[in-house]
Amino acid sequence: MLYYLADIWNSLLSVFRSMTFIDVLDILFLAIILYWVIKLVRETRAEQLVKGLVLLAALLFILNQFEFKAMRVISEMVVNGGLIAFIVMFQPELRRALEKVGRSKVMKPILLFDQSLPEAQGKDTLAIEQISLACEKLSRTATGALIVIERQTKLGEQIETGTIINAIPSEELFRNIFFPNTPLHDGAVIIRNSMVYAAGCFLPKPSRDELINKELGSRHRAAIGMSEVSDAIIIVVSEETGMISIAENGRLERGFDREKLYNFLMKKLVPETGEQRKNKEKSKDKAGIVKKNSRIREKKGGDGA
Repeated sequence: MLYYLADIWNSLLSVFRSMTFIDVLDILFLAIILYWVIKLVRETRAEQLVKGLVLLAALLFILNQFEFKAMRVISEMVVNGGLIAFIVMFQPELRRALEKVGRSKVMKPILLFDQSLPEAQGKDTLAIEQISLACEKLSRTATGALIVIERQTKLGEQIETGTIINAIPSEELFRNIFFPNTPLHDGAVIIRNSMVYAAGCFLPKPSRDELINKELGSRHRAAIGMSEVSDAIIIVVSEETGMISIAENGRLERGFDREKLYNFLMKKLVPETGEQRKNKEKSKDKAGIVKKNSRIREKKGGDGA
């Protein structure tokens, strides 16, 4: 046994001595890939299966080292069949993981609207203003609403379940769509290119429905489910409390009012131009100078006293 362990140690030493800079990069890239794989499957159904595959691979390694031929053959058959079973059983998780990779910051960002033209920014701002105003009015009357703002991930599957409208957003339109007992009030409205593109759309269920707060209704659950499989921003107005919430990246944030909702959407959907950033920086500098001067005057007044 000691001879066997010494042999493994000598083999490891020979590997380290022969390593080059390319080998180090190779190991680094492999570590990064493994880290992202673990991050993607964490807290999903696939997590337990991945743990089982890792243990099975470790068992296979041990059996191979000690030359247990019968057990090794059986383990290899299980591993080969397990990979196919993994792909079939966890297709939704694999799809969601690939979608997350496609939406990552590494990829070239594709903005929701064309931000290069001033008229496009005006169109976006108008849509956000009407959405914020409509949510405020719907919140006052505790009228349930579900609004999905499409971004990079196209929502064609959800749009096909609803009715195409392709109308200019307005507070009156939203209130008519979500008015109780109207044909489209139970589904979601999908905003595409600053237009109310479809209404009465059905959204997917969340992957971990049993972990969601039991107090949340079907609209909130649908919003969380949609945010898990896309980069969309989903706005929910509760018909029980009138509270405005936002779902993004599988998380739900509650307690929005009109102003907070407007600022959130502007920050997420309408990036600042270079000129706007310069003006903001100038305003911050001026505010800092004014604050500094006031402190100096207060200090002089205190010394004089």
